[in-house]
Amino acid sequence: MDDFTAMVFSGAEPMELPSGAYLFHAQDKVRFVHLIEDGKICLERVQSTGKVTCFQRAEQGDVLAEASVYADEYHCDARVLEDVRLRRLKKADFTSLLRNDPNLAETWAARLARTVQTTRLVSEIRSFKTVGDRLDAWLGDVRELPSKGQWHSLAHELAVSPEALYRELAKRRV
Repeated sequence: MDDFTAMVFSGAEPMELPSGAYLFHAQDKVRFVHLIEDGKICLERVQSTGKVTCFQRAEQGDVLAEASVYADEYHCDARVLEDVRLRRLKKADFTSLLRNDPNLAETWAARLARTVQTTRLVSEIRSFKTVGDRLDAWLGDVRELPSKGQWHSLAHELAVSPEALYRELAKRRV
């Protein structure tokens, strides 16, 4: 844990969920702020076409759905990709900490800014026409290819079909 998460989440309630479970659904009331300690969760939204889009792939050290701190209800579902261990802190307690400690508030603002940067990068990656270009850009952001069992999650993040990603990886002999 970095200093921010250690300070904010040290007394937070631990929680575990298995792969495939949902932590929350769109339109649920936001009551907690969640820190991922181990495992992975995807913030996803089902589009009107039925296609599922992953908006955040939260991993160890990530605060899940961080913008929800400023919302009344969630706008996405949070589906567990890999068994997850997390800590949850009441939203009211989290916002109180920020109000009472300017240094924590500034650190939180910097984390949110990095999230905006990452979101913009993912948006740019998804604008590329070919699967190869999307994968190159994703890997070029100093990211490691996930384990073979998680390639379908990467496909969702890149907004390509799993089959198209598998073909691209096969061409590269990964």
